[in-house]
Amino acid sequence: MRRARIAYMGDVHLAIENEGRLILEDGREVTENEVFWLPPVTPKTIFALGLNYADHAAELEFKAPSEPLVFLKGPNTLIGHQGLTKRPANATYMHYECELVAVIGKKARNVKMKDAYEYIDGYTVANDYAIRDYLENYYRPNLRVKNRDTCTPIGPWVVDKADIEDPMNLRIRTFVNEKLTQEGSTKDMIFTIPYLIEYLSSFITLNRGDIILTGTPKGAVDTKVGDEVITEIEGIGRLVNTIIEE
Repeated sequence: MRRARIAYMGDVHLAIENEGRLILEDGREVTENEVFWLPPVTPKTIFALGLNYADHAAELEFKAPSEPLVFLKGPNTLIGHQGLTKRPANATYMHYECELVAVIGKKARNVKMKDAYEYIDGYTVANDYAIRDYLENYYRPNLRVKNRDTCTPIGPWVVDKADIEDPMNLRIRTFVNEKLTQEGSTKDMIFTIPYLIEYLSSFITLNRGDIILTGTPKGAVDTKVGDEVITEIEGIGRLVNTIIEE
């Protein structure tokens, strides 16, 4: 099942997808173009991974990390499908990052890897833009790199975990103005989703609705005002985003 949060006729609704249409809780059917898309989740905590693909680390001339490089993001960074992301006026390099997102389904503390999938509700797609001008250290991304309003589109759907046979073997692709610019696979993650859940839950409680952005493969390129960026993960969905001037 694919689930979404949308605004329609002045109200916020939960909806499910059915053959290209959205079914609201009250049974009404609407088209995808009739609604305003919201982030499909409202997390308490947003965890994000840096350099979780060896090829991406290599293209940035860094060694692959031996321990997860985790940082936190604020909820105001999130926007929905078809949203507008503001590029800072003084930025010279702003690149997308197509990422598989694991959505936590229940409270998790001291979870073992073998049990980790029991704590997942589903999966979605994020595009975690980075403003490289502001980067101080790839191992400690500062706030202005990864915590800017509108710079993390997410969605459109949360796909139930039961509908994804193997989240660690999904194709990742990004298109800029319909041109394929990034292609990879979640099988190339350094730290898998079960590993990350065990690692994080060993020192912090994960709550229902929390999300883990799992990093991006190589192929991130600069984007400009007016670019349409589509981040796509096999079986999860296509997230459309447009860059505008700040």
